[in-house]
Amino acid sequence: MEWKTRAVTGCVEDLKPMIIGRDPTRIDFLWQILYRHSYFRIGAIGMTAISGIEQACCDITAKSLGIPVYKLLGGKVRDKVRMYTHLGGGETKAVYESFESGRVIERAQAVREQGYTALKVVFVPYSRPLEGMPAIKHFAKLVGDLRAAVGDDIDIMIDFHGRTTTGQAIQYINAIEEFRPLFCEEPVPPENPDAMLEVRRSVRVPIATGERLATRWEFRRICELQACHVLQPDLNHCGGLREARRIADMGEAYYMGVAPHNPNGPIANAAALHFALSTPNFLIQEDMLGDVPWRFEVVETAMERENGFWLPLEKPGLGIEVNEDEAAKHPFAQETLQQMIFHEDGSVAEW
Repeated sequence: MEWKTRAVTGCVEDLKPMIIGRDPTRIDFLWQILYRHSYFRIGAIGMTAISGIEQACCDITAKSLGIPVYKLLGGKVRDKVRMYTHLGGGETKAVYESFESGRVIERAQAVREQGYTALKVVFVPYSRPLEGMPAIKHFAKLVGDLRAAVGDDIDIMIDFHGRTTTGQAIQYINAIEEFRPLFCEEPVPPENPDAMLEVRRSVRVPIATGERLATRWEFRRICELQACHVLQPDLNHCGGLREARRIADMGEAYYMGVAPHNPNGPIANAAALHFALSTPNFLIQEDMLGDVPWRFEVVETAMERENGFWLPLEKPGLGIEVNEDEAAKHPFAQETLQQMIFHEDGSVAEW
């Protein structure tokens, strides 16, 4: 979990005494212990720890049965999994600080050449409660230039990253409706589902949200309000694979698609693949492969990508193993705090 590494690993240590010595194949039983016996609801950091433990138990259980994890989740409902990626692959500044058309188009063409049929951009301005016409025009020009460059056969998703208020988000989205984004993601911060609903009702572009929500209980209000069209649980933060499936099932009753959040590591990719293969209302899977050059040196896996799709993994478990020797070559170091953004007047901005 970005910038919370020590907190998550510390939480794993706090949770460990509750389950050491118990049967790891009793996945839901262990989940209930970790969630309920923590007493205080432990938020995104604690649910990230629980998610890691849950995915490990799914891996153990599937291996003990000699089956891939997707069969624990009900079996395949599709034969391959559509993916999208970000500009720049995974390099942070390329993903989050592309505000000029030339660089956006150059990076988008590179994504297309890799075989992807969909891409996501994060170039919504860092916005105060309301911005004037120049910000709206600049944003609309970026989207228009990108659409003209990649054509109509490439789906474009726009991540607002919670950078805007309700009123400003509506103005931005209405300014780009003609370019037909697949969806606009997290147009407002996640704390207020009613604000998300106001945006959804005020625009004609599909709305997605959910990466910063954990457990079915936090997604419940979003679903009941029908405040979005696409749910985006992060399998690493929402409570794990089986909790994500419960969230997806709840969304299916409201005709919502699921496009899991996943700017994460290779183990997260494998977990997301199994989830997508087995989830009926799955839409598209986020994929970020260019974060570090040694990404696939620290694991052993047979994951394959073909024409913008992941192909199934048929080995027992998640189909991925950690190479401990290689991982040891890359010990934890304090991450650069790239999310610290300020407006020109010195006030704090939403990253």
